[in-house]
Amino acid sequence: MEAAKFATHWLPFRREQKIEERCPDAYFRSTHRCTETQKMKMIYETMKAKVESAMDRGRVPNEYIASVPERDAFDKWTAGFTRHDHPTVIQVLMENGREKDITGHEMPNLVYVSRQKSKASPHHFKAGALNALLRVSAAMTNAPVILTLDCDMYSNDPKTPLRVLCYLSDPAIGSKLAFVQFPQLFHGINKHDIYGGEIKRLFQINPQGMDGLAGPSYVGTGCFFHRRAFFGPPSSLLVPEIQELHPDLVVNKPVQSEEALTLAHHVASCNYENQTNWGMKMGFRYGSLVEDYFTGYQLQCEGWKSVFCNPERAAFLGDVPISLSDVLDQVKRWSVGLLEVVFSKYSTITFGIPSMGLLMGLSYAHYSFWPIWSLPVTFYAYVPQLSLINGVSMFPEVSNTWFYLYMFLFFGAYAQDLLDFLLEGGTMQRWWNDQRMWMIRAISSYLFGPFDYFLKSIGISTFGFNVTSKVIDEEQSKRYEQGIFEFGVASPLFVPVTTAAIINLISFLKGLVGVFRYGNLEEVFVQLFISSFVVVNCWPIYEAMVLRKDGGKMSAKTTMASALLAWVLYAMASLILKP
Repeated sequence: MEAAKFATHWLPFRREQKIEERCPDAYFRSTHRCTETQKMKMIYETMKAKVESAMDRGRVPNEYIASVPERDAFDKWTAGFTRHDHPTVIQVLMENGREKDITGHEMPNLVYVSRQKSKASPHHFKAGALNALLRVSAAMTNAPVILTLDCDMYSNDPKTPLRVLCYLSDPAIGSKLAFVQFPQLFHGINKHDIYGGEIKRLFQINPQGMDGLAGPSYVGTGCFFHRRAFFGPPSSLLVPEIQELHPDLVVNKPVQSEEALTLAHHVASCNYENQTNWGMKMGFRYGSLVEDYFTGYQLQCEGWKSVFCNPERAAFLGDVPISLSDVLDQVKRWSVGLLEVVFSKYSTITFGIPSMGLLMGLSYAHYSFWPIWSLPVTFYAYVPQLSLINGVSMFPEVSNTWFYLYMFLFFGAYAQDLLDFLLEGGTMQRWWNDQRMWMIRAISSYLFGPFDYFLKSIGISTFGFNVTSKVIDEEQSKRYEQGIFEFGVASPLFVPVTTAAIINLISFLKGLVGVFRYGNLEEVFVQLFISSFVVVNCWPIYEAMVLRKDGGKMSAKTTMASALLAWVLYAMASLILKP
């Protein structure tokens, strides 16, 4: 409600000042000293203070209620409301044609929707919420184009809808075009992107290659859909249970009419989808924690196409997690969801390739099999080093011809990776941090993901959908801006990473001693090189374990657990490798 009131001031101001950023908070963070801007900023800060005050109190104070309709709206929340058990709430905050801004221009429709939740009914988290919104919007407006956007992202370019309409209106591709995907880009990333938050390959590089085939995958945000795509393949239409949800129906009732609101409440109920095709053949798809990937994948298997649109000015900007634990938890959740696709009847190998063709099937398989990177990377993080500690050589000597093959594969792969990164506007320092984070994810998130999936599959634990935290702590934010890693919590995901750091440091030091003592550099060069490479990458971990005193240092519990695990692995390797 407060945002709607503020919008009646902000939209005319934005038009007059020709502001391209649609997010007032992002605009006010930059330097603007004119009187009009200061007045608008004061209105914004007043709105923000009201919202934060209500959050702190746990209720909306009476002095913030300006009218009887507003009081009636808040009376819908009763003492029995809980996060997972409450009725449907649909509140029209603005209706086009009725509300106007301070200059007399009509305001657009703005509707608040909270779908019904019940402890007795299953929760299909994000995809379920999107399907409820899909049906409610059909009942109230049934607009043919739908934008999905994460709550932390904002519009950065007013021309974005026009770009989308150019694609959707193109007679050559429009009839089979399911969605237009924009790259997920971020503001507030520190100078060298220490956590690899851009994820360039997923959001910028790989989609360009897929765009030359059937189109990029859906990444959950910054995406415009053609409503028709949610109702079956391009060649056939799945008729919804209620005629009013038909994608071609023209709604001629006002959004606040009794008929529209009654139908909207009905289709947002938690039991509406029972015995229907919703989530299976219609709407956003269920069955995976990565519902965005799964939905785009199934739409393209049905014959729909997509387009990747990457304009010079970012269409949307969002936030990134600024602590290592949040980054790794997010990737672990993705790993579980990807494995749910791999081991379902819609596997990218057995279902995707026959449905989409070899290249598109392999493009999706590249993502779905991400977690298996844990196997080779974990092997290279521990085994050559433990062998070196125990005096066992694993690789060809420098004088051996096969040595050059190892070097070619290593440097060739890294050179190609660096080239791709630089061509997409990256820097050397960001690339270094990106490849370091890839290794960290491989021996933590990708390693834990399969275990969580296995436990969930046999019913021992249930992996819920947890939204990645974007809440900013002042001290944590300061460390992030300085490029300092955040290890403040005692996360199990830190243990294998810290263990690898300890083993590689010991291996490197012992290898150097051996070279000086026995002159065996040719025999141990590759193992020594791998250890040194990991040691250089692990500098933030050593720093957090020993040198730092701030709140983001490595916890003593994690350090002790990692040291114990390193000793156990050494003891086991000694038994196995004993001559």
